[in-house]
Amino acid sequence: QVQLVESGGGLVQSGDSLRLSCTASGFAFDYSAIAWFRQAPGKEREGVSCISRSDGTTTYTASVKGRFTISRDSAKNTVYLQMNRLKPEDTAVYYCTLESRYWGQGTQVTVSS
Repeated sequence: QVQLVESGGGLVQSGDSLRLSCTASGFAFDYSAIAWFRQAPGKEREGVSCISRSDGTTTYTASVKGRFTISRDSAKNTVYLQMNRLKPEDTAVYYCTLESRYWGQGTQVTVSS
C-alpha cells in the first residue's frame, strides 16, 4: 500500500534552517508528483511546494519562494524540503502528499522568534 513518512521537523529559532524528508513506498515514485502542504493552528491546510514527476519542475507558494527548495532523490524514494531563513509564520505541521489523495502523518515545525 501507499505510504508516505515525513521526518526532520523540530523546534528552531527564526533565521535557522531545517530539511524535511518524505520517504515513499507502494507506488511508482519516479512517475509521481509529490507536494508539501502545511497546516498552522486554526488555519486551513495550504500548499507549500510541489515537484513534478517528469522533468522535476518545481512550484512554490509566494510566501516561501526564495527560502524553500524542494528536491527528489529517486534512489532513496525521498522528496526533500530544504527550508532556510525560517520565520515564526512558518510554524505548522508539514505533510507530504501524493495527488492529494495519500498523506503522511505530518511533522511539526516550530519557529520561535
